[in-house]
Amino acid sequence: MNQQNLHHQILKILQAHPHINQRDLAEEMDVSLGKANYCMRALMKKGLVKLENFQQAESKRKYAYLLTPAGIEEKTRITLAFLRRKEAEYEIIKQEIAALRNELNPDSSLVTYQLNHVKT
Repeated sequence: MNQQNLHHQILKILQAHPHINQRDLAEEMDVSLGKANYCMRALMKKGLVKLENFQQAESKRKYAYLLTPAGIEEKTRITLAFLRRKEAEYEIIKQEIAALRNELNPDSSLVTYQLNHVKT
């Protein structure tokens, strides 16, 4: 998984679960705790995420990772780029499927049966 995908995944998780700890974040992302920590530090350094300590909490160790306005904007930008890339991949795959179907002999009853039962 490339760095941009990791950052997008972290931003998405943090937006949904700001009180998640890094251990749970790492587990949800299926990465090491060290990698999650490294990515979190990079996002905080970029100003996309900030760490808030809740002084009123009984446990002074209660923190929340909050997306900054720049973090929300970056998450949106990355999501849009990801969507465009996947739509382009989808169009290529549709063309490949059409080409493969044209290669097959449509007179064969087995091929006709299979073509009618393959979802696109």
